[in-house]
Order: sequence, then C-alpha cells, then structure tokens
Amino acid sequence: MSAIGTKFARGWTHLGTRFLPFADAATPELPLGRLLRLSLFQVSVGLAVVLLIGTLNRVMIVELGVPAWLVAVMISLPLVFAPFRALVGFRSDTHRSVLGWRRVPYIWMGTLIQFGGLAIMPFALIVLSGDSNGPPIIGHLGAGLAFLLVGAGLHTTQTVGLALATDLAPPESHPRVVALLCMMLLLGMVGGALTYGALLAHFTEIKLIQVVQGTALVTMILNVCALWKQEARDPALTARDRVQPTFQEAWQSFSATPYATRRLVALGTGTVAFSMQDILLEPYGGQVLHLAVGTTTLLSAVLAFGGLSGFGVAARLLGRGVDAYRLAACGALTGLAAFSLVVFAAPLSSIVLFAMGTVLIGFGAGLFAHCTLTAAMGTARSGQIGLALGVWGAVQASAAGTAVAAGGLIRDGVSILASNGVLGQAMNDPATGYSVVYHIEILLLFTTLIAIGPLVRRPSMPSIGLGELSSHSLSLPR
Repeated sequence: MSAIGTKFARGWTHLGTRFLPFADAATPELPLGRLLRLSLFQVSVGLAVVLLIGTLNRVMIVELGVPAWLVAVMISLPLVFAPFRALVGFRSDTHRSVLGWRRVPYIWMGTLIQFGGLAIMPFALIVLSGDSNGPPIIGHLGAGLAFLLVGAGLHTTQTVGLALATDLAPPESHPRVVALLCMMLLLGMVGGALTYGALLAHFTEIKLIQVVQGTALVTMILNVCALWKQEARDPALTARDRVQPTFQEAWQSFSATPYATRRLVALGTGTVAFSMQDILLEPYGGQVLHLAVGTTTLLSAVLAFGGLSGFGVAARLLGRGVDAYRLAACGALTGLAAFSLVVFAAPLSSIVLFAMGTVLIGFGAGLFAHCTLTAAMGTARSGQIGLALGVWGAVQASAAGTAVAAGGLIRDGVSILASNGVLGQAMNDPATGYSVVYHIEILLLFTTLIAIGPLVRRPSMPSIGLGELSSHSLSLPR
C-alpha cells in the first residue's frame, strides 16, 4: 500500500508541475514560493499602470471635468522617466555600499518614490479639477509632480526587480521566470481594474482619495514582501574601493555587442506595431461592428488571454532551446495575421473574425515581448544585467507610449479627413481611421521581420546563453 501511495504521490507531483502554469519556473536555487513572492513587484507595477491609464483617465475626464488634452499630458508624464531606465539599471550593476546590496536599495527607493506620488495624487487631482480656491497652476504642478513620481518609481522598481530575478534564477530557467513575471504583471492589471471599478462604482472624492492612497499602501506592502530576504549581501561586490566602469564605458561595451543597434530597432518597431491599437480595439468594436458596451469590455480579457497564452508557449519553447529571435519573428508573423483579421472584420461585419484577431494580437504581442526580454537577459555581458534590462525597458516603454499616442492621433486625423470628404466618397466610413492605423501596424511588423532576420541564429552557430538550437526548434510541444 505504501509503494502504491508513493507512486501516486510522485505521479500527482509530476501532473501538477506539468499542468500548473509556470510551476516549472522553480529551481533549487529559486524555489516556487520564493519566486512567487519576488514576482509581487510586478503586481504593484500592474496596479499602478491600470490606475493611471485606465481608472484615473476616465475619472479625471468624466467625474472631475478635467480637459481631455490636459489628461493626455498628465498620463504621458510617467513616460518622461522611461529613457532613464538604462541609467538606473547601470547604477544597480555598479552600486557601492558597505551593506553589500546592489539591487535592494534601488527597488526600495523606487517603492518610496512611487508611494509618495500616489500619496499626494488624489489631492492634486482634486485641485486640478478646479475644486479649490487656489490658483490653477498649483493643481497643474501638483498633479504633474504626482504623475512624475509614480512614473519614476514604477520604472525604477520594474527595471531593478527584473535584474534581481535574473541574478537569482539560473540561466536555463530564465524563459520560464520571464513568463511568470509577465503573467503576474497581467494579473495585477486585471485584478486592479476589477477592484477599482467596484470601489469607484459610486464616485465621490473621498472614495478617490481612499482608493489611490490604498494603492500606495498596497504597493509598499507588496514590494516589501517581494524584497524580503531575496538578495544576499556581498560586500565584495559593492566595496567602495572596487573599480567600476563609468556609464559611458558601460554603454560603449554594451553597444559593442553584436547587432546591438539592430536588436533595439527590432524591439522598438515591434513594440510600436503591437501597441498602436491599445486604445482602439474597444472603440472599433463599438463604432464599426456595433457591439454593446459589455461585449467590448470583454475584449480586454480576450486580449489578456491571448497574451498569457503567448507567454506560456514562449516559456515552453525557449526552455527547449528555440532561438529567442526566431520565436519573436513568429510573434510578428502572428501579428500580421491578427491585424488582417481585424481589418477584414469590418467589411464582412464578422464578430468572429474580430474576436480571433484580438486573441492573436495578444498572443503575438506576448510572444514577441517575452522573447525579446529573454534575449536581453541571455545576451547581456557579465556585470551588465541591469544595464541590458534597463535599455530593453527604456526602448519598450518609450515605444509603447509613443505608439498609443500616435495611434489615437492618426485615427482621429484620418477620420476627420474621411468624414469631410477629403479622401473621397468611398473612404467616408467610420472604419477608415482605424483601418489606416492597422495597416500601418502591418507595415511596421514587416519592418520588424526585416530587422530580426540577421539576429536569428543559424543551426551551425553556437548558442548564446539560452541552450542549443534544436533542429526541430519550431515544432510545438506535444
């Protein structure tokens, strides 16, 4: 009986590891419990992102009556700090301290900065809305400072948190760790959206203060739990007399790696290609396909499901030795099919095509983001993990923010021209502005494929950091 029980227990353990999402990311060096606790910093980032871009975007315009152009400026302010992610990553690589920590001080500093921004934000927004006796400039400056602080803290925490995860996980588990971290970011965004929606269903200014400052407290708690006993102290790495390169020297070394510029171009164009539609899918479904509000709201869940599927497939294939850039190219190809389906959904009035396209957009974007991040981890030189991930984050965040703004502007501009008859009678259609954006994204995906081409390893070339390339690298796991 004991032998049967032992055999059953082993089989159940294997079954759980096989089918529980990302359970195989755990290693003896980084057990699953510790890895899940570390990933909480991604949950806090997800909460902040959905609060800024989703909840406050609507609250500021509808409930507080802030002009839309001013809201757009405030929402874009966190992107000002995105290019500094490379410097933050470099500083965490070369930090000098008698305490022996490199990553912990920067994650803690980012947490405090983000907490400060969220703490003052609701009061600044109320002043910004005009509900005060003071001059309007006070509200503008206060809200701008709050959004800048949240952006600075968010980018600092995420950049150095990813670097710490890379330090702790063995190289062969990096693809699965990346998948888990991306999944936690999505879970934080989805959970935050549902929670904020429920708490602010009946809006009052008091509730706004409670929700935003509650997010600040939750952010502090999550990040402290994520940091607790994660990074071992090593005074030799942070000794003040240790010779460390300057940022210029580190950047020159990073730029000297093969295809460094091409990798960043591929990342930037691919990110723009997948991100221009971020704020257009739901309006497209409502305005062009005449879907109900409840139906279009489900699109975010459908897109997230596609993204999670992309993360899972990428983790599985990269773990088997598939080249990261070859798989990123598959993500771009998936995007070509996805946007084509969305474009054809309008003339055919097909909700099925639209839903399929939405899932595939999420899948392709998840595949592309996961693979480029894993490649950044795998090709970083010794002592430059923070810099490499900081550069990846800077390009990715800047490209995504620029793409969202460009997508909205292009759609509005083309729609105005079409409705005024400038483009001809045949183009006077609500779908025209959206279609132009989707075609631009298709063009950018082709550009991404051109940039990725030389980055793909040939079978005869040695592997770089993520395992040997299998001769069946593109076959899906059975």
